[in-house]
Amino acid sequence: MSLVTHRSYTGYPMVADAEVAPGMQFLYGSGEAAALDHQAYNTLVDAVRRRLASEKADPKAMSDRTSAVLTPDATLDQPETLPCGDRPRAVVFDVDETLLLNLGFEYDDATHPGAPYDEAHWLQWEQAGVDRVAAVPGAIAAVNELRTMGVTVVFNTNRSAANAAFTEAALDHAGLGPAKHGETLWLKGDLGSGSGKDSRRQAIAARYCVVAMGGDQLGDFSDLFTGTPQQRRAAVSSPAIRGMWGRFWFVLPNPVYGTALKGGLDDVFPADKRWTPAAGDK
Repeated sequence: MSLVTHRSYTGYPMVADAEVAPGMQFLYGSGEAAALDHQAYNTLVDAVRRRLASEKADPKAMSDRTSAVLTPDATLDQPETLPCGDRPRAVVFDVDETLLLNLGFEYDDATHPGAPYDEAHWLQWEQAGVDRVAAVPGAIAAVNELRTMGVTVVFNTNRSAANAAFTEAALDHAGLGPAKHGETLWLKGDLGSGSGKDSRRQAIAARYCVVAMGGDQLGDFSDLFTGTPQQRRAAVSSPAIRGMWGRFWFVLPNPVYGTALKGGLDDVFPADKRWTPAAGDK
C-alpha cells in the first residue's frame, strides 16, 4: 500500500449523497474486481503448490531454489534473487487493498470529496477501524490453504509500527490472522522510518525462503520501480522482469490510490498513438 493520494478532511464537510468515484465503485463494489482478486489468489496458491511438489520430488535441489526477493545489489536489468537454502517456506503479502479492504476509511473518503491526504487521519483510522475492514475476496481461503501446506504467511505493510496491536487485531477481525509483530508482521518504522520495503524484505528473507509475494503496488515487490509512468510500465514488461509476474510476484487490483495513479496526457498516451477525428467527422 502507498498512501500518497489519500486525503484529509479538516475543513471539508461530509457529503452524504456524494457520487462514488469510479475506482471505488470498481474495487469495493464490482464483481469484476472480486473476480480478479480470486484469480490472483488462485494463481498464487497454485504456483506455491507446484513449487512445493517439485521440491518434494527432488529434495536435493531445494538448496538451489531461488527466492521471490531480489538481492540487495539487484537492478531491474539484472534482477538477481536470493537463494533459499533450507530455510522454511513463506509467502509475503502487503496488507491494505491486498488482504484487507479499508471499507470504513474509503467510505469516509468518498463522503469528503476534494480533501487532501493527512497522515494523522490515516493513523487515527489504523486505531479506530479495526472492525471496519473486510478481507479481499479470496484472501482468507488463500492464507488458510498456504498455512495448511506448511507455508508461513508474513505481512509486510506500511502501517505504522506504533499501531502494531491494532493491525494485528484488524487482521484477526478479517479472518486473516494470526499476525505477530516482529515475527509474521512487519511495519513501517521497524527498520528505518521510510516507506520503502526492501530492508524489511531482506530481513524476512534472512529467516524464510520467500516463494511468492502479493501486493497492489509495485513497491510491494521491489523499491527499484521508480521513474515516470512510462518508465515503470516499461520496467515491468522488460525481458528481465516480465517472467516474475504470475510465478513469484502476484498483483491485486487497486484503481483507488497509490503509485499507479500518476501521469498526464503526455505520460499516458504515446505521441505516435494519438488520434482525434477530422473536423468533418465530428
